[in-house]
This record gives sequence, structure tokens and C-alpha cells, in this order.
Amino acid sequence: MFRELLTLEKAKRIILKHFKPQPLGVEEIPLLEAYNRVLAEDVTASLNIPPFNRSTVDGYAVKAEDTFGADENKPIKLRFCGIVDVGETPKIAVTRGGAAEIVTGAPIPKGADAVVMVEQTERKDNEVYVYSAVAKDENIMKEGADIQKGETVLKTGILLGSREIGVLAALGLTKAKVYKIPRVAVLSTGAEVAEPGTKLALGKIYDINAYSLSTAVLESGGKPIYLGVFPDNMTEMQKALKHALASADIVITSGGVSVGPKDVTPKTLNSLGKPGAIVCGIAIKPGKPTTVALLDGKLVFSLPGHPTSALLVFHLLARPIIQMLAGRKVEKTLTVKASASMRMFSAKGRRTFVMVKLKRDEIGGFVAEPVASGQSGAITTLAKADGFIEISENRQFVDAGEEVTVQLLSARQLF
Repeated sequence: MFRELLTLEKAKRIILKHFKPQPLGVEEIPLLEAYNRVLAEDVTASLNIPPFNRSTVDGYAVKAEDTFGADENKPIKLRFCGIVDVGETPKIAVTRGGAAEIVTGAPIPKGADAVVMVEQTERKDNEVYVYSAVAKDENIMKEGADIQKGETVLKTGILLGSREIGVLAALGLTKAKVYKIPRVAVLSTGAEVAEPGTKLALGKIYDINAYSLSTAVLESGGKPIYLGVFPDNMTEMQKALKHALASADIVITSGGVSVGPKDVTPKTLNSLGKPGAIVCGIAIKPGKPTTVALLDGKLVFSLPGHPTSALLVFHLLARPIIQMLAGRKVEKTLTVKASASMRMFSAKGRRTFVMVKLKRDEIGGFVAEPVASGQSGAITTLAKADGFIEISENRQFVDAGEEVTVQLLSARQLF
């Protein structure tokens, strides 16, 4: 086991050589269910938006030429000729010398070519006094000014948020074609692992990884399917993995991948089909025992049991695969520049990832301070870390005061 540790880059190349991540298919769903889904087709407008010339202010629809010369000391007097409200076809027309009361969003009546704001007018019985001239098309939003019929308004691959769904609704659509969400089976291994909500017996710890990894799956655009905790037993693991492969598009396990007598996951993976394990050990710290297998055309990521290691390796390897299966763009990790608070050493021959928390210095810059990971199984690193820095395999250390790039675990960490 781990006779040849792969570089991180080589591990990624091997994974992509065996598995070509593509969107899993298309489904049409109600618009109100399309939030945070990836659009699977270009959307072309079937009508103009707005579909008619509309007023952008409350006031009076007029012929612009009738207002020329109007000012506060010399108002133009026009004839009141009716009211135009929202949501109705105007029943009146504006002729020379006329003015129709209109509200914001209402259609411009026939004959009018401008709107005078109500603040610049005064109505006395059937006469409207205009105190400011308007130009043609002033305070009017023309038909098709926002979206023109035949225009491509949304492109394939865009992530649908509230604004995009609003655009689809404006076009009269009630459904959207989106890429299917990849189902990701998540399971934990280890006799010491207990599910939250149960009484914790001596020697047991609650299952951290299933919950942190399931949430990471959601953040990546997948749907986690939590299958529970399984003992380090080859027969039980075979059953669990067969069920996981039948239930999901990708499988994430944690624990049981090191070299101890209870670490049966790699052997179990190889017993379930070819090619089996395609990555078995990566020259990184943490995460050295990471194993990746291909079974029934599906990837199985078997991550270390240490919670911080599991989440880090998920971020490095599994997250981009899930994003591609969901039709999403592989998001670049947000980064910030910071100054190292102290000397940080690398593990010999392995790319080292150091979890850090960020603090502000006296001039407002960031300082990256290592978060002590403690012994195997320590969990406080997850809560304390804002991000991590990489130290390459050929460097011994990063010196105190040196500028480093911190890859953020979340954009929220900046605020």
C-alpha cells in the first residue's frame, strides 16, 4: 500500500483519464423549483419586453410639441381628456391640445408621445396646466426597450438565481429546462463512529464527516444521499458500496483508507470490479491515504477519516467532478494575499496544506495564522480555519512575514 505516492496533478490526470465528467441529462421543472439549478438550453424571447410603450412616471400623456415653451412662470394650458390606468387597453386617444392622466406602467394612449411628470402639472377641473416642457419619448419606456423578440436572454450553463428566474417569468414561462442534479452517496466507516442523536458510548465519536461532506456536496451542486455508518468489515463494506453504486452517480466514503488492520476500504474497492482503485495514495499532507476507484463507470472517492483531511481532499478532488456532472462551471477558489504570521514547515516530499485563520494587521492587511490541527481526529480546525495555504513539495518552509496566497474555504470568511 502507498508504494508510489502520486503527485496531486498526476492523481487528477488519472481520474480524468478514466472518467469524463459530463452533465447527467436534462429535465424540465417548474420555475419556482429552478432556483440554483443550471440552465440546460439557451432561452430566446418570444415577445418584446415591455410588450407596449409604457409610462415610467405618474403624470399626463401629451403630445410633446404641445408643451414647448412651458415654464413655471408661463404654463401651457391643455385639455383634460381622460384617464389611463395600469392593466387595461387605453380607451381614449390624445389629440392636439389634450392631456390624459396616466400612472406608472400604464400603456401610452394613441396620439401621445411623451409624459409630463405630475409634479410639473396642476389640474383645475378639465384643464391641465403644464409648468415644464417635455421632449418626444420623455418618460416613456418603448416597446422592446428591455428585451427584444428573438433575443437570446439567457445562455446554457448559467446558474439560475432570483434575477434569472425573474427574466424567465417576464417571458411568460412557467418551466425551465435544467441539468439533472448528481446524486452523491455519502457513507462513513469505523467501529468508533456513532450517528448524532444516539447516546455516545465510551470509545465512540459522533459522525462528523457525513454531515460536513453532505453539506459540501450541496454547495457543489449535488444531492447528498446519506447511507449511514458501516463497520470496518469487508463483507459489510461490499454490501454498502454495492447499494451506494446502485443509488447514486458518485460515491464518497470516509475512513478505512490507511494501512491499519481495520483499513479495508481499498481492498474492498478492488474486490468489486475493474479497474477498481485508480489512485491509492497522494503525496499531500493531510490526505496521503486518499483512494479513488472506478466501479460500474462511477467514481468512488474514499477519503481519510480525519474530518479536516476529508473536507480538504473533497475540495481538491471531488468538488470539481460534482460541479461538472451538475453542468456547473468549475469555480475557482477565492483567494486573498496575506502575510505569514510564523514559519510554516512542509512535510518532506509532500505538498502540504496548512489550515490558517485570517486576522487584520495594523494597516488593514491580512495575516495568516496556522490553526493547530492537533492529533488525528481533532475537529476544531474545521471551525477555526478561514482557508489554507499550499507549500510545494520542493520547499522546506514558508518564512514568517512572507506573502502567501490563502485559498478561502468560503467567501463568507472575508466578512
